[in-house]
Amino acid sequence: MSNGLVFSSDAMAMDVDRVLRWLSEESYWAKGRTRTTHEAAMAGSRNYGVFDAETGEQLGYARAITDGATFAWIADVFVDPTARGRGVGKRIMQGIIGDLEPLGLKRTALFTADAHTLYEKFGFTQLTDPESWMVRRGITM
Repeated sequence: MSNGLVFSSDAMAMDVDRVLRWLSEESYWAKGRTRTTHEAAMAGSRNYGVFDAETGEQLGYARAITDGATFAWIADVFVDPTARGRGVGKRIMQGIIGDLEPLGLKRTALFTADAHTLYEKFGFTQLTDPESWMVRRGITM
């Protein structure tokens, strides 16, 4: 526990309704995400949350999609607007790194439009070879 924050990697501890509301209504990357899509995404991922130690209220969420051996993609990192500035983002990233590091992954990636400074504190850097990365965009969420 740190700063009254508790990290959990227990998928059953996640407040699915709250996380869905955050992502589908407040995030810039998952607006309009359906419950079906959200539940499928959670089921196929390692799920992480940060909770208030006193109230048990979930303050942050993230997930990692990984094969458990070579690669992970960190996604859906979200901190409740009322909890920003309390270290929730740092705590969730500490927990994620602590969970993934023992796997010995060759590469862990994420996408951010606005939190570069946070992720740099955990060893993330901008791509040095972006011309090697490719993406195929889907037509639905």
